[in-house]
Amino acid sequence: MDSPGYNCFVDRDKMDAAIQDLGPKELSCTDLQELKQLARQGYWAQSHALRGKVYQRLIRGIPCRTVTPDASVYSDIVGKIVGKHSSSCLPLPEFVDNTQVPSYCLNARGEGAVRKILLCIANQFPDISFCPALPAVVALLLHYSIDEAECFEKACRILACNDPGRRLIDQSFLAFESSCMTFGDLVNKYCQAAHKLMVAVSEDILQVYADWQRWLFGELPLCYFARVFDVFLVEGYKVLYRVALAILKFFHKVRAGQPLASDSVKQDIRMFVKDIAKTVSPEKLLEKAFAIRLFSRKEIQLLQMANEKALKQKGITVKQKRQFVHLAVHAENFHSEIVSVREMRDIWSWVPERFALCQPLLLFSSLQHGYSLARFYFQCEGHEPTLLLIKTTQKEVCGAYLSTDWSERNKFGGKLGFFGTGECFVFRLQPEVQRYEWVVIKHPELTKPTPLMAAEPTAPLSHSTSSDPADRLSPFLATRHFNLPSKTESMFMAGGSDCLIVGGGGGQALYIDGDLNRGRTSHCDTFNNQPLCSENFLIAAVEAWGFQDPDTQ
Repeated sequence: MDSPGYNCFVDRDKMDAAIQDLGPKELSCTDLQELKQLARQGYWAQSHALRGKVYQRLIRGIPCRTVTPDASVYSDIVGKIVGKHSSSCLPLPEFVDNTQVPSYCLNARGEGAVRKILLCIANQFPDISFCPALPAVVALLLHYSIDEAECFEKACRILACNDPGRRLIDQSFLAFESSCMTFGDLVNKYCQAAHKLMVAVSEDILQVYADWQRWLFGELPLCYFARVFDVFLVEGYKVLYRVALAILKFFHKVRAGQPLASDSVKQDIRMFVKDIAKTVSPEKLLEKAFAIRLFSRKEIQLLQMANEKALKQKGITVKQKRQFVHLAVHAENFHSEIVSVREMRDIWSWVPERFALCQPLLLFSSLQHGYSLARFYFQCEGHEPTLLLIKTTQKEVCGAYLSTDWSERNKFGGKLGFFGTGECFVFRLQPEVQRYEWVVIKHPELTKPTPLMAAEPTAPLSHSTSSDPADRLSPFLATRHFNLPSKTESMFMAGGSDCLIVGGGGGQALYIDGDLNRGRTSHCDTFNNQPLCSENFLIAAVEAWGFQDPDTQ
């Protein structure tokens, strides 16, 4: 390892074992699309010197604040901040939340240098309040920097990015927690088998997903993390979600048939990631990550905004220190005539994470309020979203998550009209558990706009929209809403005086009559579902549940 970029901070034996210096020595590419492909393919992954040059080039290209600390600033302040303390004994800044500094291929002096750089960053960025990913980022960059000052400058440019469309590293508890919620939403939608396993073995699924950044920034071995970071610098934050989803998919594949204890699932995933080389290569991990049919960067931003808004409503701010938020279904204050606490927790794990933080609130019960659809509407209006539960006389249990206030039905002048968003889903619990989501989630090709849709983007929508779709529509499905090829895929929910309908197009996922006495279920185009219970059924009980913020009780 001859390069001047690998000096006394690196354990050369470990570094050479982790990354063989066999690759090309130069990169002349300037086209972004070609650069993406080269990053994904690992073009500079096996050349120490080239990776250092590429990192320098990519990080220098990050748009930053006008005044951003550079290498000369580090030289000026490091002595004043560190003083005569031994670098190995330096305390970590509070904002890293006691995160362990990963050593990767650093020697003892390199590990101490990471602490020095972190303290100097804390001095220059007093607005950072929570950033547990930073030790791993600094440790990685130190492998590809000539000295501490250069590493400091690179880290500062990443932190000082001022491009509103380019998210890099979370720097507050609010941003971090909303990222965890967003990851949970993605797992819920795109890794259903893994999600089902997590729900089965975990008492609090939110806390399992709150660990997702640690998998990447700390547990992944250097040769894996560096490959992820290569692509991250080119493509941005979405890459992190993709790789974490791929990790969970591989974990599920390996561990699905093995017993998992609820008190150790977080540790089990951490150990799996730490030993991931036993299961999958870096190339296969990235291949799986980019094979996931994920939605756009814009839709991720909308979802992130919605989750941040929900957290702000709970009183969490950018200055908030680390605290745990829990799945809010508790045995001591929950009672239903239709589902058990365990079953309700399963349902709660399916709903968008910003609502999973809320406690279930019984709005309507046919056993308490009577078998009247008018009374059902009266009890539910003003609540968004709601959860519909049905128990048949044959003891079958099914239902629907309904994203929109039932008062929307009044906008159609007494006629039956569909409304709602793509976050709606239908499910059955008895005799077996099955959830059916919006068909577009599984078949995003349905969103390809026709010429008519391009000219009239809001035509498929039954309800009015505001100028900001994130305010009215399902956040991460808002964009897709505007490009539906036909109305059948947007028939989510409808209500009249004589019936309630969920799902449409070629049939109805659920139909309930005005007396809440009889119902029917069949395949429908909206959810591409099987019948949720007996196709024609008699109703034993109906419940509607709302979502109550525990802080407002």
